[in-house]
Amino acid sequence: MKKSPTGFQPAPGFLTDTLSKLSEFQHDELPSYTIFECDPLLDSSDIGPSHWAVIASLIESNYRQYDGFIVIHGTDTMAYTASALSFMLKQLSKPVIFTGAQVPLAEVHTDARENLLVAMLLAGNSHLPEVCIYFNNLLLRGNRSHKIDSQRASAFVSPNYPFLAEVGTSIKFYYESILKPSDKPLELQSIKPAAIACLTIFPGIQYSHLNVLLERPPKAIILRSYGAGNAPITDPDFKRFVQQALDSNVVITNLTQCLAGGVDMQAYHNGRTLLDMGVISALDMTFEALVCKLQYLLTHDPENTANDIQLNFRGELTPLSPTAAPVGKLR
Repeated sequence: MKKSPTGFQPAPGFLTDTLSKLSEFQHDELPSYTIFECDPLLDSSDIGPSHWAVIASLIESNYRQYDGFIVIHGTDTMAYTASALSFMLKQLSKPVIFTGAQVPLAEVHTDARENLLVAMLLAGNSHLPEVCIYFNNLLLRGNRSHKIDSQRASAFVSPNYPFLAEVGTSIKFYYESILKPSDKPLELQSIKPAAIACLTIFPGIQYSHLNVLLERPPKAIILRSYGAGNAPITDPDFKRFVQQALDSNVVITNLTQCLAGGVDMQAYHNGRTLLDMGVISALDMTFEALVCKLQYLLTHDPENTANDIQLNFRGELTPLSPTAAPVGKLR
């Protein structure tokens, strides 16, 4: 990002030029690196599935030539892109580390230098077979990450999964939390945009106004529920909307509005009623991971999307124990 009269915006060549002038990026302990610059450069609020494909293809086409990859990405949609790439890069055995900054690299008080330097060390000298986010001394699983702050350096958290590594005077890895590398070749998987709607419920919402959504039903609806997965089942308009959507073969996933904890539709009568109707628990996934997973499933096996939501593909959710009661009615 470079300062302009209308605010910070991407500038072609600016990163390469800036790094060449910073002595710390020429340090002997850093791995050698190549900069690939996408064209056009975009503010991350403009990034979507077509751009995910560009990034994933660039990694796949250079996979044998490099020990690791860093994706320098704006923070606004970083967790979405990291989640998407975790599904797209099947059988990954090398690190793909997203990083960025709250304050752009050229500013005096930037957090970009530290984030990028450590990301380079991690990408070049570690065996991390995952898509990760490195930010403010923490390495997080990409599809477990969520941005919580638009101002502070500690912008990202991993609400339902431990850190993969923590940086202080040394780098401490938590190997028990890191995925095992694949012994199979990398396989690039596509993600296409899908008709997904998000319904965040709140007290006083008029559900009768939502019927227009079902005139051209989406493929899936993410229901942002209360607490452990509860919703106002005594509201006849709400129940009617849910039933009509299910009757139209819309996959409805239940995702809590709470930052951490996940959904347990067995805990309360209201949640259990949704389960019995056919709503599927999203367990402890982040919103970003669920959006990308739905698009991934609807791209590759739309008929089985409802059955596959609760399968653990890339460490994006905590699997059910074999003895646990079902938390979603699979249709």
